[in-house]
Amino acid sequence: MFGFKGKYGVSFSLNRLIGISGLKNSIARKTGIPTTKGGIERKIGRTIINTIFGK
Repeated sequence: MFGFKGKYGVSFSLNRLIGISGLKNSIARKTGIPTTKGGIERKIGRTIINTIFGK
């Protein structure tokens, strides 16, 4: 119903509670290097394409 699929607005994350998510986020912002797998892959791909095509 309405795209929620079993989630009713309540979620819990131990990483967020401990502060790991915030720490990773602040490190990523300061260094410019993403901490997620998808972010790292995008950054590497963008770097390779820019190297090949000289942008």
